[in-house]
Amino acid sequence: MSHKAWMKTVPTENCDVLMTFPDSTDDHTLLWLLNHIRLGIPELIVQVRHHKHTRVYAFFVTATYESLLRGADELGLRKPVKAEFGGGMRSFSCEEDYIYQNIENELYFFTSQERQNIIRYWLENLRAKQGESLHNIHFLEGQPIIPELAARGVIQQLFPLHEQRILKRLMKSWVQAICEAQPLDDICDYFGVKIAMYFAWLGFYTSAMVYPAVFGSILYTFTESDQTSQDICCVVFAIFNVIWSTLFLEEWKRRGAEFAYKWGTLDTPAESIEEPRPQFRGIKRISPVTSAEEFYSPPWKRLLFQCLVSLPICLACLSIVFLLMLGCFQLQEFVLSIHELPRIIRFLPKIVLAVIVTACDEAYKKIAYWLNDMGVW
Repeated sequence: MSHKAWMKTVPTENCDVLMTFPDSTDDHTLLWLLNHIRLGIPELIVQVRHHKHTRVYAFFVTATYESLLRGADELGLRKPVKAEFGGGMRSFSCEEDYIYQNIENELYFFTSQERQNIIRYWLENLRAKQGESLHNIHFLEGQPIIPELAARGVIQQLFPLHEQRILKRLMKSWVQAICEAQPLDDICDYFGVKIAMYFAWLGFYTSAMVYPAVFGSILYTFTESDQTSQDICCVVFAIFNVIWSTLFLEEWKRRGAEFAYKWGTLDTPAESIEEPRPQFRGIKRISPVTSAEEFYSPPWKRLLFQCLVSLPICLACLSIVFLLMLGCFQLQEFVLSIHELPRIIRFLPKIVLAVIVTACDEAYKKIAYWLNDMGVW
């Protein structure tokens, strides 16, 4: 409810990222965080709003065009270069901003997804100073503030807003279109490269499945009813699938490389040298690989936690599920053994099993989140 209400409150052009708070949030928390954002990230424009129906506060966050350019430089955002300067994709640089396509157009140089990525990058890398605290939350020096507050429930949600104008256009050209090519470039501009690459692969895979479907149908039509003919057709179809899958993988490698080059992700840095996720904690040290300051957690600590905490908890959860499943089977046998019971009562064990599975799923999800968060120390 709050999600949709906030989306309709102001035009998206005035807000790129929305940060909402629980209705019980006090003024001291809002002012503390607002002050840290404005001092730590002066590039951002933050407006505080209060929704009268949901009774929650929210920060509407955006940035000026000049600030976004500096953020693109800091983030190493890859943008297309003008043809007279060599073309292709290159990491953005403010010193040579004139070489990039559409740099003069503030409305079209950045896609909404790029704007939101820059702003979220700033927000998630807002670091705490030594000895800082908010109520009963004590931050480590250099610890990201926003992810910690979100994990503690101080921040309810942090999400980018949609642009209804673009969504309507995609609805017509993509969702409602029949027998038309997917607008992959538009999908990439709005949702990002990962989403566009997934749907590019899905479309390619769906199209490639036509060949085994047609060949299999023809083979099935001309197959005789005797066992020998069926065995021969089975072998032929298996050989065809081996050849088809090999060609499919090789062709997708070429197609995927084309998309990666087109969208500027062909030569992105390896994950091993990327910035770790903001929730990671540990002791500070100089990285032997990049020579930059980083948080470091000794491998023996993680191994000790896995052996003494993660493994026993996982085994306990598996044992509980196994015992509950056996209990439901025993209950089902008991119910079926009593013939005088009404027919609807016979479905009781299945209903109980469904409820148990749902409850265990929610409980195990919370346990998994806790284990994951504890494993980043």
